[in-house]
Amino acid sequence: MRDPLRASPGEPLGLDAYREDFRRRDFAVAGCDSWKLERRQHFREPGDASWEAFVQGDWPEALRLIETQRTELLDLSRLAARHRCRLLRVRVVEMPLTPYLQWELHLLRLRAECGELIRVLAPEHLAVYEREGPVPELVTLNDDTVYEIRYDAEGALEGAVRHLDAGTRDRVAAWIEELYELGEDIGAFFSREVAPLKPPAGG
Repeated sequence: MRDPLRASPGEPLGLDAYREDFRRRDFAVAGCDSWKLERRQHFREPGDASWEAFVQGDWPEALRLIETQRTELLDLSRLAARHRCRLLRVRVVEMPLTPYLQWELHLLRLRAECGELIRVLAPEHLAVYEREGPVPELVTLNDDTVYEIRYDAEGALEGAVRHLDAGTRDRVAAWIEELYELGEDIGAFFSREVAPLKPPAGG
């Protein structure tokens, strides 16, 4: 599946509109899994206390602040379970790890411990899809919604393009599921590739 969106134009949403739309639609339809594909190797996350500590070079504080999110993430997983929804994510990881990704993988490990189903995918599996550029960052929601997440040049969230179509949602979900099946469980990857690393330089 070379183009899961099939040139669907979608509707651009600014940052505030995207966040509000996502909150309004989240778990609105029971029994629908949410699939996420993360491709970029570096993001900026201003406003996230752990990320702020990381970029300031305070690695112990960054890890401590990740752990403080456990209760919130457990609550999210319980909410999803009540709606019979699974949260599934494919995280593309290039080696060697960027400092940002070393930080994010600690957060993703916590998410997995709290119930999110996460696998790590080597970029080689995307080569056939990326002849003209990286694949987009994608999230499916409910039975008819896909968000193509948009970031600025430095990796800060700008908003999304919303695609409202059940066929598009099903194609994107099926494609991400194919990638998921090729990936490695984040727990095993983390133990082998992340846990032994020294603290990264602030990103």
